Amino acid sequence: MVKPVKELKYLRKIPYFSELEDEKLEKLHNIATLKPVKKGCIIFTEGQKGEAIYFVKTGKIKISKISSVGKEYTIKIMEEGDVFGESTLFIGGEYPATAEAIEDSEILELRNKDIEDLILKDTQIALSIIKILAKRLKYIAVVIENLALRDSVGRTASILLTFARERGISTKEGILVEIDLKRQELANLAGTSRENITRILSQMDRDGIIKLGKDKILIKDLEELRKML
Repeated sequence: MVKPVKELKYLRKIPYFSELEDEKLEKLHNIATLKPVKKGCIIFTEGQKGEAIYFVKTGKIKISKISSVGKEYTIKIMEEGDVFGESTLFIGGEYPATAEAIEDSEILELRNKDIEDLILKDTQIALSIIKILAKRLKYIAVVIENLALRDSVGRTASILLTFARERGISTKEGILVEIDLKRQELANLAGTSRENITRILSQMDRDGIIKLGKDKILIKDLEELRKML
C-alpha cells in the first residue's frame, strides 16, 4: 500500500537534502511518496520508461544490468539515503538498469515532472539535485574503469576502498567497515564469482591487509589496498 511521507526527518537523512531549510524540505515532502517494497520486488526494469527517481529510506536495493550473453552485473547496492533511477531526470528516456529490493525495504518516490517543476522555482533544491547527478557521474566513471582496466583483485580492492570512504569508521587498528552483504552480492559488485572473491578476501586477510570478521572488515593497510588498483 502506498502512503504519503509523514515526517520531514526522512528527507533530512538523505545527505543531499540534509542542509536544506525546513521550508525547502516541506516542498520536497509535498511531492514525495513512501513505498514499502518486499524482498524480491522489482521497482523498475532495464528499458522501462523512466518517470521517477527514488531514495532508500530503509533496506537495500540492487541495481543491475544484463549483458548481451545474459550475465547479470551488479552495479551497486543502494542503502539508506542513496538515490537511484535519476538518470532519466530532465532528459526522459528509459532506465538503463534494473532495480530490485534484496531485502524488505522502504523507498521514497519523487516523480520526475514534479521535481522539474519544483527546481524551476527553487535554486537551492536545484543545486541539491545537481549534486546528486554529479556524484552519480563520478561513480559511473569508477565502475567503467573497474570493468575495463582492472582484474578481479583490483575491482575487489576498489570496492573495499569505496566502502572505507563512504561508511568506514577510523579505529586504532585501521578502518572498520560494516558489510552486511552476502559473498555473492560482493562478488556481483566485483564482477566475479563467489568462490573467487572469497579467495581474494582470504588472501588479503593472510597478507595482513584486512581482517575479516562477521559482517565487517577491518582495513589494516590502506596504502597496500590502493596499490592493488
